[in-house]
Order: sequence, then structure tokens, then C-alpha cells
Amino acid sequence: MNSNQVNEFFNQLSSKTILVVGDVMIDAYLWGKVERISPEAPVPVVHVQKKENRLGGAANVALNINALGAKAIMCSVVGDGAKGDIFRKTAKELGFSTEGIIDSTERMTTVKTRVISGGHHIVRIDDEITWPLSATDERNLLDCIEQILKRQKVDAIVFEDYDKGVLTPRVIQTVIGWAREHAIPVTVDPKLKNFSNYQHCTLFKPNLKELKEGLKREFKATDDEAIVSALRDLQETLHANYVMVTRSEHGVTTFDGSDSVTHAAHQREIVDVSGAGDTVIAVATIALSANWSVSDIACISNLAGGLVCEKVGVVPVELERLKQEALQIANQ
Repeated sequence: MNSNQVNEFFNQLSSKTILVVGDVMIDAYLWGKVERISPEAPVPVVHVQKKENRLGGAANVALNINALGAKAIMCSVVGDGAKGDIFRKTAKELGFSTEGIIDSTERMTTVKTRVISGGHHIVRIDDEITWPLSATDERNLLDCIEQILKRQKVDAIVFEDYDKGVLTPRVIQTVIGWAREHAIPVTVDPKLKNFSNYQHCTLFKPNLKELKEGLKREFKATDDEAIVSALRDLQETLHANYVMVTRSEHGVTTFDGSDSVTHAAHQREIVDVSGAGDTVIAVATIALSANWSVSDIACISNLAGGLVCEKVGVVPVELERLKQEALQIANQ
């Protein structure tokens, strides 16, 4: 990527609208101090000093998109109880429309509670159900998505899959069908259950663990030849335009049907990797909607994913920091 391309990318962000379809959740945080060990069991006692609710899962992808100045529309299903109300309230406080959020009497809102003390992640508690949407919820979600696509121009669609049941095969296949009819690019951040269901997507982005599990094969993180072979097989199986695997400290590798490119990871002081994949797919989706090459998409999204790993908790990427570092790379 060059500096003109980077500047153009950041200048056009405000004109982009991205549909985010997937498993939204609440990331709840309990921040406190540990001053003693419990007399009941050999575990730390955390004196809670602050509580916070943030948007998580697919909603964190939307947060990253909005943090970059683009517009994200979340499409998902939450429970119709108090936790669903908290999700909607938090979304509205952050300036999100909840037009794509469906209430369900059959599901609960996923909540991941993280307990943090002294900058260290002590434990996580998950409150969730993971079975697929009912036929009614599935139909309601698809009707909602269809209406949104009819009402406004959407520049790209991203599927953010956390295996919580919102992304059923029917939801996936129907939305990809609509996207292909309207020439809307589709990106995917997958999990295992639906790994092979994203036929004809534009960009498919597993991490290394998901790539190995999805293809049922084993190889080392440093085995470039095996990774490219896996990406080639994956691209052919899904009939995807591009595939991209994130490899943590070993960077990111892409395959476009003929050539592969690997971008090395940038040196960072890693504090917390939570949410890094959300940032990568958010930036990759916007870059794809701007018609960037898959290699350049990998470069800027790899950069963004590393930046959020320097912060504790699930946080969106900082626009100005990403722009500055992208320009530095472009000018090298």
C-alpha cells in the first residue's frame, strides 16, 4: 500500500456503511484489587471497585467500524429480558441504531464477565446458550436484514460468528445470496460449527486454530508451506475470492486463488489479545469495500489487530494511531 492509497482510505471512511451479522453479546468487566486469598479455597478474593458493560462479540466488530468513522448496522438476536435491555441501552448510548436487533423470548443475551485486578485477567464467566435460532427467530432476523438492504445502500457485509447460534446455515446462505444479487462483498470471521457453510463469500478469515480445526489437519504455526496448502484447499472448497489466516506472532497469510503473501507481525508489547480478531475483520471489511488488494487488506488489518493488543480488555482500534502507523509503513 502507498501513502495516497492510505490517505484516500481514511478520507472515504465516513461514506461507508457495513452490515454486521452475527452473535452480539455484552462484555461485562469487574475491576478490583486482590489483597488476600480466600479461606474457603485457594483462590484470590477480588474487592470490586468498578463495574462496566461494553458491547462484545459481533457488536465489537461494529464498534471498530464506527471508531474508524464508518457506519455499522448490527443485525442479531438478543433475549427479551433485562440483559437484552442493557445491550440495547448500551448500544444507543454509543450512537448505534438497534433497528437490526431482534428480541427473542426463546434465548438469553450472551454475557461474558471478566474479572480483572492489577491489569491481570483473573477469570471469565460466560452466561449463554448456544443452540441455533428457532424457525421464528430465524425468519424475523432475515426479514429484518432484507428490509435494511432494501432501505439503504450497504457497502459490505461481515459475518461475525461466535458459535452462539445466531448464524444458522439458512441465515448464512440467504444473506450471501442477497449480497451476490446486489454485488455486495461479504467477509467472514468464522468458528467451527459453520466453517464450511460460507460458500461464495468474498473474504474468509479464520485464525490458525480455526483453520486447523475446520480442515481437520495439523501443522506447525511456522510451516508456511502447509499453511498455504491449507488456504488453497479452503479457497477451493468455499469458492471464496480470498482467504486470509491470522497467525498471532507469525503475522498473517493470504491466498487469492493463485498467489500467497505473508505479512510479518509488528513488534508490540502484548497486554491482552481479547477482541483482536474483531478489529482485524472490521478493518479488512472496510478495506475490501474500498477495493483494496487482498495483500494490502492483510497489511492494514494486521496492523490494526496488533494495536488493540496493547490495551487491556476488548477495545476498538484508535483511528489516528492506525492512520499514522499505516502511513509510516506506506512511506518505508
